[in-house]
Amino acid sequence: MKSKIFVGTVLFTLLLTYTSEAQRRRKTPFEQYSTVNFGLGTSSYAGDLAPYRSPVNTIFKMMRWNVNASYTRHFTPHLAARLGLTWARLAGDDEFYNRGGKPFDGAYVRNLHFRNDAKELSLVGIFKLRGDGRSPNRRAKFSPYLFGGLALLAHNPKAKTPDSPAFDNKWVSLQPLGTEGQGQPGYAKPYSLVTYAIPLGLGFTWKVNDQWNIGVEGGFRFTGSDYLDDASGFFPNSDVLKNDLARAMSNRTLEPIAARTGRDRTETVRRIVYPNDASIDPFAAPLNGWGEGDFRGNPVRKDAYMLSSITVSYILPSKIKCPPIR
Repeated sequence: MKSKIFVGTVLFTLLLTYTSEAQRRRKTPFEQYSTVNFGLGTSSYAGDLAPYRSPVNTIFKMMRWNVNASYTRHFTPHLAARLGLTWARLAGDDEFYNRGGKPFDGAYVRNLHFRNDAKELSLVGIFKLRGDGRSPNRRAKFSPYLFGGLALLAHNPKAKTPDSPAFDNKWVSLQPLGTEGQGQPGYAKPYSLVTYAIPLGLGFTWKVNDQWNIGVEGGFRFTGSDYLDDASGFFPNSDVLKNDLARAMSNRTLEPIAARTGRDRTETVRRIVYPNDASIDPFAAPLNGWGEGDFRGNPVRKDAYMLSSITVSYILPSKIKCPPIR
């Protein structure tokens, strides 16, 4: 009985508070305002070359950068919408991520790497946990918020060619090569370089003065593509690939030198593939388990990336005051 009375009292108090707040808002309507925002931060990729199973390594080991700009419209004390543009570099490398064969020795043998300069156009809704006052200069001093929305993502994965006389160790685009047989008879069509992403995250803003905020934000982007890293399915029949460059970039298990880092892979690959015979040259013949029909990536889970940013926001004047005409 006492618990029912307590719950009823709490609900009644909340109702009175909500009613009085609503009345106050009607008497003093919220003055909508806008901000322009600029930010710098970090980016991390999660996918076939940096699995979710090792989250600390995935987030921090190959962290790169992002720059962003956006426009935000604040409609109510708690709700806003933001249109943003972000340029983020994503990267992954089997040799660097799994150096010494750890944490995933099979991925070390696979020896893939990539970088991808992704361009994101996003529209997100923002819910401010602490509401603003009735005008921009009365906004909250410290305001945590949540955000979620939808983004259009343009990307183009690249990798370095092998460190060998036949190639010149330069960055090339991977999608036109069809490294998993894309575009060839019996294989899937080439993957798109445009996809969607779903941004979700949280942030904080601090009021510096009437015109400026600074903030910190972090969030995930869950994408509609499994090819931000150019790896998703299976090793193809090398004979169907377009040319020698496509074959070289498709299966990199027999490269003694890691193309991006320049490190010798011989001893680690020998230990993983031939643990009982230290005399074998591990690159003398194709490796069992890394050939046609074997997994080159994981087609079950799509790629994702994480962005963090420190932002500076300028509050746009809500009204333009014209000088009096005399």
